[in-house]
Amino acid sequence: MSEPMRFVRRTPNDAVENSEPPADKGLRFDRVFSAPGQDPLGEIAWDSRTCAIHNDKGDVIFEQHGVEAPTFWSDMAVNVVASRYFRGKPGSSERESSVRNLLLRVVQTIGLWGRDQEYFASEDDAQAFQDELLALLVHQKASFNSPVWFNVGIDETPQCSACFILSVDDTMESILQWYSEEGMIFKGGSGSGVNLSRLRSSREPLSGGGTASGPISFMKAADASAGVIKSGGKTRRAAKMVILNMDHPDVLEFIRCKAQEEKKAHALIRAGFDPVSPAGAYATVAFQNSNHSVRLSDEFMEADQADASWQTRFILNREPADTYRSRDLLREIAKAAHVCGDPGIQFHTTTNLWHTCPHSGPIRASNPCSEYVHIDDSACNLASLRLTGFFDDQGFKLDEFCHAVDVLITAQEILVDKASYPSLRITQNSKSMRALGLGFADLGAMLMALGLPYDSDEGRAWASTVSALMTGRAYLQSAKLARVKGAFAEFEKNREPMLHVIAMHRDRTRAGNPTGVPGDLVREATDTWEEALELGRDSGFRNCQVTVIAPTGTVGFMMDCDTTGVEPEVALVRYKSLSGGGRLRLVNRTVAHALHRLGYAAESAKDIIREIEQTGTAEGVNGVLPEHLPVFDCAFRPLKGKRCISPEGHLRMMAAIQPFISGAISKTVNLPKETTVEQIEENIRYAWKLGLKAVTFYRDGSKAVQPLDLGDAPGQDRHEPVRRRLPTDCKTVRHKFEVAGQKGYIHTGFYEDGQVGEIFIRMSKEGSTISGLMDTIATLTSIALQYGVPLEALVNKFSHVRFEPSGFTSNPEVPIAKSLTDYIFRYLGHRFLTKEQQIAAGLVVEEHSASSHDLDKTRGAHSEPLGKTTSVNGHTFHPQSDAPACQECGAIMMRNGSCYKCLNCGATNGCS
Repeated sequence: MSEPMRFVRRTPNDAVENSEPPADKGLRFDRVFSAPGQDPLGEIAWDSRTCAIHNDKGDVIFEQHGVEAPTFWSDMAVNVVASRYFRGKPGSSERESSVRNLLLRVVQTIGLWGRDQEYFASEDDAQAFQDELLALLVHQKASFNSPVWFNVGIDETPQCSACFILSVDDTMESILQWYSEEGMIFKGGSGSGVNLSRLRSSREPLSGGGTASGPISFMKAADASAGVIKSGGKTRRAAKMVILNMDHPDVLEFIRCKAQEEKKAHALIRAGFDPVSPAGAYATVAFQNSNHSVRLSDEFMEADQADASWQTRFILNREPADTYRSRDLLREIAKAAHVCGDPGIQFHTTTNLWHTCPHSGPIRASNPCSEYVHIDDSACNLASLRLTGFFDDQGFKLDEFCHAVDVLITAQEILVDKASYPSLRITQNSKSMRALGLGFADLGAMLMALGLPYDSDEGRAWASTVSALMTGRAYLQSAKLARVKGAFAEFEKNREPMLHVIAMHRDRTRAGNPTGVPGDLVREATDTWEEALELGRDSGFRNCQVTVIAPTGTVGFMMDCDTTGVEPEVALVRYKSLSGGGRLRLVNRTVAHALHRLGYAAESAKDIIREIEQTGTAEGVNGVLPEHLPVFDCAFRPLKGKRCISPEGHLRMMAAIQPFISGAISKTVNLPKETTVEQIEENIRYAWKLGLKAVTFYRDGSKAVQPLDLGDAPGQDRHEPVRRRLPTDCKTVRHKFEVAGQKGYIHTGFYEDGQVGEIFIRMSKEGSTISGLMDTIATLTSIALQYGVPLEALVNKFSHVRFEPSGFTSNPEVPIAKSLTDYIFRYLGHRFLTKEQQIAAGLVVEEHSASSHDLDKTRGAHSEPLGKTTSVNGHTFHPQSDAPACQECGAIMMRNGSCYKCLNCGATNGCS
């Protein structure tokens, strides 16, 4: 390990209010990634590329020629950086065109600011810091959050924080100020969250007469505003979070509101609206631009455990409002999450148990992705380390990792005083508490490369130990910074609780049983916390918080991460878009590392990889030992396989990491389609018992957008297909139809088991072009059915296809058809698919057996248990099957933490 940092005495910076006089004059930096007198960017090879991003129709939506980039950066990484982070009008002379210049713009600016604020003991140390940071970034071992790349070196006082928490009081002036501050945050490329529980309910009086609108009404206006603001001025849609406490009188309406809008979208799609177009179904309904979360206290969860009642209270006088059965409210949360994934859960008591600054105010809210949790009117700038960047064949590079934490925490700290903030209150809180959010990405890839299952004691031991080391080292560096610059201004007010929280982290590290983790890594993590606590007692800390686990969307692309944030591998096979069209199937590179680590010979590994490329799974692959199959388990079940990581496995990994993170973890726990409401309820209870701060559950298939074509998805059966012809005589059904004046007949033939085996379509105008096309469609459909293509897949694919003739029909189940093809396949779906299959295909909306008014009847008294929700017999969890379309290129996005990312152009709708 490199020698620890050395310190010499210096005069404190007069601009910072210090709790105690600083003891050292400046930081000294050793070199680990660079050498004196050598340019870190001059030691690598560069090339010139043409960057291009196409939309879902194949049109070019971004193109830039002559982009200079390191040769080892992938095309995706360069495309993302060029399209997202280069500044200047495209095609103009002012447009940035080099990754080299982008890195220099940011790093040199931070280095200059560090010198101006007297962070360094000497110019040699300043230059060493700058070179080390530059080397970390160019070698993709680390990255800042997006606003730093957007704004640093461009604006004199740039917005540098990705995460903001706002406040809103029960006045119209405060509500309008909330709208204004959110807009400015979105414009700068960041996201914000707010707890609306201070707003009076929709049943409370206004001072001038009448009744208040309530928080849900004001949420709609804020949501509409967010929908038209692109973050970063041009690159991303706004990211926002709204939160409500469980004792607010409008909590039931809040829980249900997004699910109700989801049902409206289903109805619009059934009426013929396109799901994802700019004027389509989801663009028409409310709350599509924000995440929703409910705030659950231990008091509420204990009431649920005891099957006790729960009391909401009016805001103005805190008098009792409504009495509910607590389990009924938890059921409503689970029902809404079952429909649309919202609301998410934030555990209020657990979060505040780990709060380092309780005397400055409680933690009431979070940023949009729930990883930054702190007091109202505060901000946090993020950075991420790519864990696989600190591994080689010899193992974990302990000295490099610790040094990288020191460099990144210092860089993030330098940003705090030079950044701009959208309000005076946020400015004051940000500079007086100085919250930072260092995190990591590529955890899933790291564990697979180590030959460890994600859902295993050994995998969790590695994750918890690395997390403990990262946060302990970050707090240690923060204490060293306090010796140079003074502790953060609110430290003395919060000295006792903060040192108590640091001791809690230390004690959890001591108590761990990290099976299979190298002893030097375990010792370093334990010793680091001891040193951080000791130095913190002496000098305080420069920063109230130091780490979070963000979803690392765009910056994950920039670092060429295989996995993002805390997530496991999504699937063993990926697809690379080719410039000339089409896609290339590629087995994740982590698979080869895992096979090598597990001891497979090179030739055997090649054969295994070749077979995985064909099947999309390690199950049934010749040569893979059964005991190694868990290593290759991914977040989503492959089409031709049964193995995937269980929801409980995701929660257990979060629980292993959470005690060693200052903030929270951004993660959505993906649930298979067949998951019931009751199972979601139990997962919420399990998450609380595990000590998580926040979690979101998302059930596959709950949104009604048209599914992605899975014809070339992982797990496709590559065996020779066999055609199953119908018998000479078979049962048939005749259906007469009319679409926009075009009349015809559909004849459907069946196998002996009742399955559809063929269709014939006869139009009234025989010999016409339409008649010929319909005959072709019928023949192709019949052949597909006889070769085993499920009718459900054909309905999924060809429903909502739009072309003329289109219009009203004579069929009440399909009242409006977008085309003859749309009508034919929606008719087949309604007529011959099961109710569950129709729900999955978006032809009908799932109906709950309990009335939407059932719970309302419980006001003032306990109710009988509500009816169960009909579960959907499911299929493989497809990560893109019901994600929204990318606002930039039109491709279907993928879940990323609590947000979404686009694998085509790199766009995200998160805040990091």
